[in-house]
Amino acid sequence: MSQRHLHRRTVLRGIGTGLALPLMDMMQPAKAAIAAGAVANAPVRMACLFFANGAIMDKWRPTGEGKNFELSQTLSPLAEIKDDILVLEGLTQHHARANGDGAGDHARNASAFLTGAQPKKTSGADITVGQSIDQAIAERVGSQTNLSSIELGIDRGRNAGNCDSGYSCAYSSNISWKTATTPCAKEVNPRAAFERLFGSPQTAADQERRNRNRKSILDFVSSDAKRIEAKLGGADRRKLDEYLASVRDLELRVARAEKSSKEIPELALPDGVPTELKEHINLMFDILTLAFQTDTTRVATMMLADAGSNRTYPDVDVKDGHHELSHHEKDESKMERISRIDKYLVERFAYFLKTLKNTKEGESNLLNNSMILYGSAISDGNRHNHDDLPIILAGRGGNTIESGRYLKLENETPLNNLFLSMAERMGASIEKHGDSKAKLDLA
Repeated sequence: MSQRHLHRRTVLRGIGTGLALPLMDMMQPAKAAIAAGAVANAPVRMACLFFANGAIMDKWRPTGEGKNFELSQTLSPLAEIKDDILVLEGLTQHHARANGDGAGDHARNASAFLTGAQPKKTSGADITVGQSIDQAIAERVGSQTNLSSIELGIDRGRNAGNCDSGYSCAYSSNISWKTATTPCAKEVNPRAAFERLFGSPQTAADQERRNRNRKSILDFVSSDAKRIEAKLGGADRRKLDEYLASVRDLELRVARAEKSSKEIPELALPDGVPTELKEHINLMFDILTLAFQTDTTRVATMMLADAGSNRTYPDVDVKDGHHELSHHEKDESKMERISRIDKYLVERFAYFLKTLKNTKEGESNLLNNSMILYGSAISDGNRHNHDDLPIILAGRGGNTIESGRYLKLENETPLNNLFLSMAERMGASIEKHGDSKAKLDLA
């Protein structure tokens, strides 16, 4: 009897719900097919993570070079996964510079970060910058997944008004741009992000019924899960149980976050936004992990803060606003507090990478099959410079990237060169992006 096969696109169905499954042994081609050369390759995923206000670069930069490097104080949380990261030095985002437009470096930082384009200085409706690399890639490969891309964030932000020296708030609040004039609004509510990924269009009656019964997504798909479970071998059955348990745990955490939410006077918060920053960020990263694990989308962006954010960080005893501190004028006390913020955000980044690495996919893991960009288009927040940017690329892009290195590039190397290399690994043919010159050699 031939081995039974489970399609990679298998989805658990329920009322108004579709839940994709992780990669399982039964989704691999039969041994005879593999022998004939039909090897199942996991898809490559890409996420671009943005942090605001630059960094204290002296505490960011590693020492050494190539494979022989030591992580800096700021990057020390990445020690366990040092072999899975590529630290890049010398990259520049030229169009984040003024180039004759005067002040507004924070707005240009966010808007040029992934677009590689000069934003038009306006606080009106005539915003213009450029298509971001994530959307250029999604346009080419997004049809292969249920969602072409997803955009997440921590700060809601706004898309109207003047937020930075004559630049529209749309520039400060978005890094993902579908077109030159259309930003992709990010989702900051964990519940809404979760349901966008795993929910499907529902009738009002279905939604009312689900709310009334207060059932989880898994309750709706349990019958379908049992049907599929009967076909699975022991290893796949354990994978399915572990996966459903992780979804259940995540859903319970989202529900707890909703209950713990509180309204802040004169600041409208979406339902379900956690009051604790660490839990909020971790929830969004866990949702993103599930999105990649189920191949619901392969392209994502996330803003850990809007450009010019003046958030405080009580978790690391920083009570001053981040943006205010970034204008430190070399005050050692202020620089030390910024370094605490820098390290705290790297810790959250490390949490995400470890979660991806601990998520198995066939004989590999999600981190190995991903490219996770972490960075900003401002280097030193005090100088507002846009060269020698703090950039990390984590993951091996499906074993096409030689990680575990500190790669020192010639200064003024366009950041957009890196984007061309990432697009190539995503299966998207993009020959030019912003001021790109050539693809970076990452192998």
